[in-house]
Amino acid sequence: MLLVDLCLLRRQYEAEVIGAAIEAKARGLGYVRIARELGVPVGTVRAWLRRFARNAETIRSHFTRWAFALDAELAPVAPAGGLFADALEAIGMAVRAWVLRLGLRATWPLVAVLSGGALLATRGDLFPAVP
Repeated sequence: MLLVDLCLLRRQYEAEVIGAAIEAKARGLGYVRIARELGVPVGTVRAWLRRFARNAETIRSHFTRWAFALDAELAPVAPAGGLFADALEAIGMAVRAWVLRLGLRATWPLVAVLSGGALLATRGDLFPAVP
């Protein structure tokens, strides 16, 4: 059974839950509070956020390529204030480009699809090629 838009590789929780943790971190919340609010073990949330931060440059690059593949007339990408924020901004740009071109779709399941489920993978070379 394929769950490519529901889950990320080797992660027990749905992409929506992981995405909510990433967004909460970007809003300045700590991993303990995020874990409590999401009902997820503290160590799990901490691991997600560390992995996202560790892969932030690869994530930013991958989703920037997706954004430009979906919208060739996209304006230049301005820094958002750090690698974590830049990666999240690139995800937002790619999702927005998808919605404008192909229609509405839930953000984090789409992120799972565009990353081939590898958003939090241990190796950055697992991301699929961008068409």
